Amino acid sequence: MLWRGRRQSSNVSDQRGMSGKGIAIGGGLIGLIVYIVNALLGGDGVQQLRPEMQQHKTEMSTAQMSEDDERAAFVKVVLAETEDVWHKIFKEQGQNYKEPMLVLFRDEVQSACGSASSAVGPFYCPGDQSVYIDLSFYEDLQHRFNAPGDFTMAYVVAHEVGHHIQYLMGISDKMEKLRSQVSEKEYNRYSVMQELQADFLAGVWAHHAQAMDTILEAGDIEEALNAANAIGDDRLQKQSQGHVVPDAFTHGTSEQRMYWFKKGFISGDIKQGDTFNASDL
Repeated sequence: MLWRGRRQSSNVSDQRGMSGKGIAIGGGLIGLIVYIVNALLGGDGVQQLRPEMQQHKTEMSTAQMSEDDERAAFVKVVLAETEDVWHKIFKEQGQNYKEPMLVLFRDEVQSACGSASSAVGPFYCPGDQSVYIDLSFYEDLQHRFNAPGDFTMAYVVAHEVGHHIQYLMGISDKMEKLRSQVSEKEYNRYSVMQELQADFLAGVWAHHAQAMDTILEAGDIEEALNAANAIGDDRLQKQSQGHVVPDAFTHGTSEQRMYWFKKGFISGDIKQGDTFNASDL
């Protein structure tokens, strides 16, 4: 991705030197936390994703901290690009776009949705309209999920901003109301629709960012598709437990995630992303 020298968003709270340890989660929030903090990876809870992060603080060398700072600069540019694109799209619809915050943290953090560790992966919290990212997740994409390339992280940021778009559209509120109205199996199906729509919105962003600012390099879209493939529910379940349980899917299969991101990128049309009424979901 062509990002160096471009504008960095100022809507960033860098909390990498702070700790969220010791913050209690109220009983009613626990179910909400499990739902919110699984915003990217379709796991069965925080222990499945990165259990080592719950045992100790990450010690970083000077070189590692320098790499982390460069990643921070990168995601600030990506966030700025999402701001430009979504301001344009909302303006065309006669609406104002309210920008989300991006919170960078290390190991653990407190959000309006409660406390969370790096083990949950990147997530969006509608309570404070913020995207939360521990930049070490970039290493997970490279080494654990075999999804290298800087645009994989751009896809992650754009996906979480997609959840912010859903919040602004009222979809997040509707999803939360559904929790008490349908069975777990049925809610999982709606969750898949929500996540695939966020993938679609990430693709829409890439389409317009390329048209507006020519950000893409050769292979970038392939990197995003590879990342979408790597974190499909079917693939993650197969890796973690040796078999696939479709009723437990919450984010969609690898094929579905790639399809909806690609559809968003090719069309650039937000109106084509109604995953909730798609005949094949």
